[in-house]
Amino acid sequence: MKVVHLLPILGGNSDGSVRRDPSPDPTDFDPSLELDRLATAISAEFGRCQIRCEVLPALLDPAPSFHSGRRQYYSTDLLARMQKHRCSWRLLGITPLDLYVPILTFVFGEAQLEGGCALVSTYRLRQEFYGLPPDPDLLRERLLKEAVHEFGHTLGLTHCEDYECAMAPSHAVEWIDLKGNRLCRQCRAQIPGS
Repeated sequence: MKVVHLLPILGGNSDGSVRRDPSPDPTDFDPSLELDRLATAISAEFGRCQIRCEVLPALLDPAPSFHSGRRQYYSTDLLARMQKHRCSWRLLGITPLDLYVPILTFVFGEAQLEGGCALVSTYRLRQEFYGLPPDPDLLRERLLKEAVHEFGHTLGLTHCEDYECAMAPSHAVEWIDLKGNRLCRQCRAQIPGS
């Protein structure tokens, strides 16, 4: 059985330093995400890979990946730093931080194609980011879709033209809402060992 670890990467201050203040903040990790439930859903979707998902304690300080000019966290750098904490077949980071890559304004997540690590941000998945009331169920659904998507990249899956497939690209949150949280038949067939 292959082990996939889910790694919470907790929030930081606006200057990139790790928060020490216990008061609530939008970048705090939302316990309603129920990472144990996410782990179960990922295990079910990729069951043919014979995986078991486990949630790790938060181990990674995101501060070195903070870009003060953009006020965001460089996802590629976080992935490289996650690699040092990888002690399983795959490592999926889940963070409330706003992520970017230099050529894009933001990313919902990033993965090492056919690699060991992937990362998903809830920052722009939250309804509050768009000035709307919180919707914990919608947030969990969006997180699952993006987690399946990024984890699929670690297995070598590329973007899919089937807009209902979890591997469909998402350049806006509305695109995430349109797609499903499962892989289409063609993508499922491409998974090694399926």
